[in-house]
Amino acid sequence: MLNEPKKVCKEKFTMVCAVEQIQNGGKRGIVVKRKILHLAVLIFLLSLPSLSWAFSGKVISTAAGDTIIVLRDKEQVRIRLYGIDCPERYQPFTKKAKQFTSKMVYSKVVVVDHIDTDRYGRIVALVRVDGVLVNSALVQAGLAWVYNYYCTLPFCEEWFVLQLKAKDAKRGLWADPNPIPPWEFRKEKRGQ
Repeated sequence: MLNEPKKVCKEKFTMVCAVEQIQNGGKRGIVVKRKILHLAVLIFLLSLPSLSWAFSGKVISTAAGDTIIVLRDKEQVRIRLYGIDCPERYQPFTKKAKQFTSKMVYSKVVVVDHIDTDRYGRIVALVRVDGVLVNSALVQAGLAWVYNYYCTLPFCEEWFVLQLKAKDAKRGLWADPNPIPPWEFRKEKRGQ
């Protein structure tokens, strides 16, 4: 009688039922353990930002090398590319960075992996088009810096390697003998 699960367990699966079956050594104890494991994995996966916040939409504009506007459910959404910073207006390579981004994404459907929202209300995200990550493509092309202060996820280390390779090859902005990071450029501009 101890090994037999209570009647409620046969009718409906609940966490209490699962614990009772496991404690009582019920015949379905292994199956119940698997169900609990599957439920825990599902809850974990749904809690990940990259899975639960991802969406796709058509790019309708490129505001800057690191900012695009995506049409999502008939609403325009401003997306700031995570972890990178492209040259600011009036800096060398500003236009090239914007053109590069536009060529990659304009009028195409992109996948946006929402990571954060910045103080201006923009979605900060990883953006993929045709399987290519736009954020890292800009760094690799030498048209963006890895933004040290904000790029904190584990893959940022790979982006620093891409940046070093672009710098060594003098690609893009690294052809300039003394490139100024955009965050320093903005700081100087505010000081004037």
